[in-house]
Amino acid sequence: MVLGLGVTGFAAADTLVELGANVTVVAERGDAERERILSVLGIDTVVTDAGETPDVLAAAELVIASPGLPPTHPWLVGAAERGATIWGDVELAWRVRDKVRAAEWVLVTGTNGKTTTTQLAAHMLQAGGLRVAPVGNIGTPVLDAVRDPEGFDVLVVELSSFQLHALGEIWPHSAVCLNLDDDHLDWHAGAQAYRDAKAKVYRNARVAAVYNVADPATMRMVEEADVVEGCRAIGFGLGMPGRSELGIVEGILADRAFLDDRRDSALELATLADLEVAGLATPHMAQNVLAAAALARAVGVEPAAIRDAIRSFRLDHHRTEVVADIGGVRFVDDSKATNPHAANGSLQAFASVVWIVGGLLKGVDVAPLVERHAARLRAAVVIGVDRAAILAAFARHAPGIPLVEVDEADTEEVMPTAVAAARAHASSGDTVLLAPAAASMDQFESYADRGRRFQRAVHDERMREGGADGPGGGGRTPDPGGPRSR
Repeated sequence: MVLGLGVTGFAAADTLVELGANVTVVAERGDAERERILSVLGIDTVVTDAGETPDVLAAAELVIASPGLPPTHPWLVGAAERGATIWGDVELAWRVRDKVRAAEWVLVTGTNGKTTTTQLAAHMLQAGGLRVAPVGNIGTPVLDAVRDPEGFDVLVVELSSFQLHALGEIWPHSAVCLNLDDDHLDWHAGAQAYRDAKAKVYRNARVAAVYNVADPATMRMVEEADVVEGCRAIGFGLGMPGRSELGIVEGILADRAFLDDRRDSALELATLADLEVAGLATPHMAQNVLAAAALARAVGVEPAAIRDAIRSFRLDHHRTEVVADIGGVRFVDDSKATNPHAANGSLQAFASVVWIVGGLLKGVDVAPLVERHAARLRAAVVIGVDRAAILAAFARHAPGIPLVEVDEADTEEVMPTAVAAARAHASSGDTVLLAPAAASMDQFESYADRGRRFQRAVHDERMREGGADGPGGGGRTPDPGGPRSR
């Protein structure tokens, strides 16, 4: 039985029927095209409400659960009560990994930076001459990669806390938890459960357990992890590296972990100038680079290949992406900052900010973030359904900061209104930063949709002020019927 008909569920069903299993898919939402394909493969699909338990579920010996289903979901509870074996898609992929040829697995998790680090590590490994695929939470199911006819040398597997919760027994080459902060507390029913899920990334690591020297939680995870004897703890950080660490010395990314003379010397991997060219020079992006380099070095990639990979790498959209400069005001899209920890990394990269913030907070307190960055804020534009908590945080910790509350019910108008309000409060030298510290699904299809709408609104604003980057007018006055200033 496969629970869920998304990308992961479809890949699981396809894999299992290929192996000769008798498969049924149960889903809360249908997908006509996927159901048609599964029907051709001889797979039945049952679409029903979560509160209804289909009769076919009672006969399931093995249940593959899509990662979005919380452990309290009635179908999973019912399957466990009946004694069915329950796996996630990652465990299934591990068990069938040698279907073509078994690749080494390198695991990446963290509250923030997972996708960028996964992409960086894969890019570095490829530069080192290896056949590699970034898979997992990044978008391509691991099950698709293990069935690739040519096979891979290494899979860089991005894992969400949902996937880690049901990880099962796998034996990765190396692993990293980039950082830890509260997120998805509603799904995990608490911070400790979320932390425990993240810590599973290190279990059974064979070669390197990579941690963030600036985040004690990740160090404790490594100290407590049940790893294979001989697995090394490798730190990364923005300061001068100690032995068995990667860090930065006088503008040089240095490796004091993967060389024989770790006591007295280090290897140069790249420079901060290289990071600048690739758009990776902000502190949180530099940490991602160092973490990825540690994973690549653990696999055996040479320093020169890592330098070349950094120079040729380009970030995905909506990750501290500079959109435009209007009258000396820089507009930056970090819509991917879907929680306070991510927004913190983005905010600390800019000295003077008009902040567009808000959305679905997922049970996380944004007040410490407001308090930490109050001194750099020139104004804030608050969007989303959870505005009350954000406004209350400003009232407590930054009462002097001008606030604009965007209470537009029309999704099409949210970003144009927010951008116009931000422009009205920004002066030359400021950065208008979309770093919402919240999920997007209250008003947008995804963080990417939110970012695209922000970029479109910025470009429209630029055209109103003269059609090109450079000095512009004073900005559009917000419509009194839209945002409310405080």
